[in-house]
Amino acid sequence: MNDRIRDVYIVDAVRTPVGKYGGALAAVRPDDLAAHVVRALVQRAPGLDPARIDDVVLGNANGAGEENRNVARMAVLLAGLPVTVPGVTVNRLCASGLEAVVQAYRAIALGDASVVIAGGVESMSRAPWVMPKPERAFPAGDQRMYSTTLGWRMTNPAMEPRWTTSLGEGAELIADRHGITREQQDAFALASHEKAARAWKEGAYDAEVVPLPGVGLPRDETIRDTTSPEALARLKPVFRTEGGTVTAGNSSPLNDGAAALLLVDEEGLRLTGREPLARVRASAVTGIEPDLFGLGPVEAVRRALAKAGRGFGDVTHFELNEAFAAQALGCFAEWPELDPGVVNARGGAIAIGHPLGCSGARLAGSVAHQLAAAGSGTGLAALCIGVGQGQALVLER
Repeated sequence: MNDRIRDVYIVDAVRTPVGKYGGALAAVRPDDLAAHVVRALVQRAPGLDPARIDDVVLGNANGAGEENRNVARMAVLLAGLPVTVPGVTVNRLCASGLEAVVQAYRAIALGDASVVIAGGVESMSRAPWVMPKPERAFPAGDQRMYSTTLGWRMTNPAMEPRWTTSLGEGAELIADRHGITREQQDAFALASHEKAARAWKEGAYDAEVVPLPGVGLPRDETIRDTTSPEALARLKPVFRTEGGTVTAGNSSPLNDGAAALLLVDEEGLRLTGREPLARVRASAVTGIEPDLFGLGPVEAVRRALAKAGRGFGDVTHFELNEAFAAQALGCFAEWPELDPGVVNARGGAIAIGHPLGCSGARLAGSVAHQLAAAGSGTGLAALCIGVGQGQALVLER
């Protein structure tokens, strides 16, 4: 019988370089992407017997293509782990990878597991088209196909129409609410690219990025080292032709990638023989109006910090997913206590990319590595989630 809540540690975190849509990783199946990061984690912990891994939890937002048969279990088998290691796949859309980390944290904290790999994967390049079954046999007319790359498909007609607003229009609504200008969004996007390019140049990602063998992608593919305010200003709004502010340049792109973390309790630390990167302190998930999904992290972060007994003034490293510049800036507007200077110090998703199921794990892993490099601090990872949710995780060292 478990009579206490156990401390949970992140021992290691890895990720692939993030590929652009139709880019260097487009030929790699999502289950192979997932297997690569799982295998890399195990190889980096030679003192750990893989048979001692209690579970593998992976996030995936699509589930309609080559990852459809429980990609976590497929990754276990493809990575060469013992067949006795189980695997489960979870879906919280954009925060699926963070949800996987949270579920691993809970299992270890409650004593149900000692060593768990958690992460996420997405290949938006390889997301298939799907077609619903006809309502009657042998239809004579044409049938509609839906892309599963991003967003709503086969929407329930009973759903409130404003709740099925496109993600980009949702970002425009946040810009309207907080008076966020096109110029502010472009400046935020430019800073994301500049910080990401500088981080790569300085070797900040060397400890966590594990390139795929045989694939010529040494770093994140969508970082634009040479972009400028003028180049961003030339891009036309995508979602509102009249008065729009959201463009391809101040939005996250479509991407491919995978990330994984090794979480353990005290016994797991002994098995790995490793010093942890960080300790998990608290998590929270909240709901919001679906059309304002981008503000989902606002309350989730507040609740997670409260559970951890911390405030915004304690935060030293914060990875906030940049689905859209307007969305991130909207969150900042509702967190007046937050110092924006601690957010996305190594660049964000506008530059690095947003492979949906992977992103939450990428953020959590990045925070853990940053805390380890700093030697101490309080870290946050948070994401907005389509259909109106937000999720946050607090780490400490």
